[in-house]
Amino acid sequence: MLNMAATPLPGQAGTRRIGYARVSTADQDLAPQLDVLRAKGCEPIYSEHASGKHADRPELAQAMKALRAGDTLVVWRLDRLGRSLPDLIATVNELASRGIAFESVTEAIDTTTASGKLVFNIFASLADFERHLIGERTRAGLAAGRARGRMGGRPPALTSRQLREARLLLTDPDATVTAVAERYGVSRTTLYKGLRELADKEAAA
Repeated sequence: MLNMAATPLPGQAGTRRIGYARVSTADQDLAPQLDVLRAKGCEPIYSEHASGKHADRPELAQAMKALRAGDTLVVWRLDRLGRSLPDLIATVNELASRGIAFESVTEAIDTTTASGKLVFNIFASLADFERHLIGERTRAGLAAGRARGRMGGRPPALTSRQLREARLLLTDPDATVTAVAERYGVSRTTLYKGLRELADKEAAA
């Protein structure tokens, strides 16, 4: 959940609007995002060509370093900031803990407003609900497999839906790659390969 008490209010000291723009490939155009961020009063704006699947985004790191309490980080769209919903929530909560607000133009989310906090907290609640639901299904599946004496077997191909479920489950600190792989009856190698292929497919979309 977003720490509402830590989020700055409009008019506080140091209320800079710092923009962050990102495209995934070199042939994509940053200009539309930059135009929107300038229109929203952002200065400076950090921008880069970087795939969303990679954690190493140096310009985002610079933007995060530059932000101070009372500032607002502004993006054109939520997926420009987070590699996944859990990653997005973790980043915005980190900002809130530092007294920094967050705004996403496309989704009209602004954590300096009560409605913006509400929408973001709904996202966080849904992500948490889905993670716990997948966890329950995984534990039930493992128990059923043990009861049948089947802990492995021939690795079937994983569907995109199964891979997304597995990826979300792995955001749980208590989850292990081995347990998740066993849930779907595949090896760790097959699971890793499937997750990489899914990330490549999403980054190219």
